[in-house]
Amino acid sequence: MIEIFLPFWGDPDYLYAAVDSVRAQTDQDWRLVVVDDHYPDPTVADFFDRLDDPRVRYVRNDTNLGITDNYRRCLELATAEWMVFFGCDDLLLPTYVETVRAAIEGAPAGVDVVSPGAEVIDETGSVADPLVDRVKQRLFAPRLSGPRVLAGEAMAISLLRGNWTYWPSLAFRVDAVRRQGFIDDFPLVQDLALLVDLALAGSAMLVLPDVVFAYRRHSQSASSTTVADGGRFQGERDYFAIAARRCEQAGWSRAARAARMHLASRLYAVTQLPGAVRSRSWGSVRTLARHAATTGR
Repeated sequence: MIEIFLPFWGDPDYLYAAVDSVRAQTDQDWRLVVVDDHYPDPTVADFFDRLDDPRVRYVRNDTNLGITDNYRRCLELATAEWMVFFGCDDLLLPTYVETVRAAIEGAPAGVDVVSPGAEVIDETGSVADPLVDRVKQRLFAPRLSGPRVLAGEAMAISLLRGNWTYWPSLAFRVDAVRRQGFIDDFPLVQDLALLVDLALAGSAMLVLPDVVFAYRRHSQSASSTTVADGGRFQGERDYFAIAARRCEQAGWSRAARAARMHLASRLYAVTQLPGAVRSRSWGSVRTLARHAATTGR
């Protein structure tokens, strides 16, 4: 059984498509829990009332918790051994559950994360290949000829150089996530922070070549809007400083160096500079240029 949690705040039409993609799985050994973070649209609750599917549970928070606390709410509600923090605008391809369950059953001891392959789609659902994902996958993702296990400092280095994973596609062993928890004040790098903490705690990640997930890259997502104005990068710099200290304390000097260099994050800032210049957003230009040029100490 894989328990799929869908923390929701966003476009209801994307949400309904995401739910449909879960219900269309070839392997039916799943449970879906939608955790509505008090989104101001009563028709969402109506949709789930009409759905009448005992495998799908709809929970609405009494107040808006925000990104990190809604992840915590999902973790609190988990009852299975493995869980997914599914994106409310993403899609599971039909063999996601089948592939991930088979990987879990055959995984070596110590594997607490499964990272399947993902494709990128745009607002319309068409497969896309934007620059950020070309860089992410071709420069930083592991080269795979089959399943591969990453662990220890090698796992941390790989992720801190450039986080090539797609957070909503990852399956986690619930107990491992509960032991680590989520770091406060870094909602847009929670994925990286949790994965690095898991590596530091001795967890391994099984990386699969099978493309069974569709990650939606669009202009209105939380990560995209904070990239455009440069606001995302201050938080990233602060987190990388924390990660460098934690890695140094663990004796992982190469991982600490990767955190201080945060190469992919700086390259991403470079790609955003031309747009900021064209729009004459000079504050964003300064923020982006500073991030691109700055490494930690």
